[in-house]
Amino acid sequence: MSSPLTVLIEPWRVHPLAWLHRAEARAIVAELRAAGRSVEVQTFAVEALPRAARILLRLSDPVMVDAVHALATAGVAYRGPGATALACCYDKWRAVHTVRAAGIDCPETRLGVEGDALARPVVVKPRRGSDSLGLRVLRAGPVPARFRNEGGLVQTQVFGAELTVSVIDGVAGHPLRLELPEGVPYTFLRKYLRRPKRTPPGDPRLAARVQQSALAAASRLGVDWAARVDFIVRDGRPFFLECDAAPLVGPDSAFAASFAAAGVKRATQLAWLTS
Repeated sequence: MSSPLTVLIEPWRVHPLAWLHRAEARAIVAELRAAGRSVEVQTFAVEALPRAARILLRLSDPVMVDAVHALATAGVAYRGPGATALACCYDKWRAVHTVRAAGIDCPETRLGVEGDALARPVVVKPRRGSDSLGLRVLRAGPVPARFRNEGGLVQTQVFGAELTVSVIDGVAGHPLRLELPEGVPYTFLRKYLRRPKRTPPGDPRLAARVQQSALAAASRLGVDWAARVDFIVRDGRPFFLECDAAPLVGPDSAFAASFAAAGVKRATQLAWLTS
């Protein structure tokens, strides 16, 4: 019999990412228990780290960074993202330059202090963060003051089909097209409250190209566990948007849907996530 699994969750706080990740953790725990797994749940605290043989991290990005650092310092093994991947992906400026160096197309990108040099429309967003919090399209006018600094990012808006593909341990799922009107950004609201349909693209060559780009980007960014890589495709060319190295992986997530579209059963996905 395998040893019990400890699912490490974040403390309750008044933030949308906290309730999203806590709800996802509950769903995964329910799945695992329904499959006969012995599962314990522990709230993350630096002063009381788990010492179990098997640990699964289910935390939002900011808390995940703290947990990964604390566990690595204490020499405790876990299933979750590594520090290198989090550092590279959490900083979107660094991620774009890292991925572009691998020969992958990216939208033209500037820090907020130089964003007015780009032709409109542009996408403005925080340089650091996740889940499209703070993202908006600027169709005219100067970059807003809150983004006009080293902590803001401005990108030329690329028009096309937005695709997402999940990877884990060097394996890619099937790309999924987000059924959004062209030019409508995939904001936090649309990701979690007004979720668009996700459908496999009809062109198998395009799907293969996006898979290859996702694996190349993930490798270059140091991804060593699960991640979700987002692209926008224009004229058959995938443009890298971002890589989430601490994605939701629950039963209703894009991660689960991407691998389901590739024919990977949920039981296999859970085994990948926890073993």
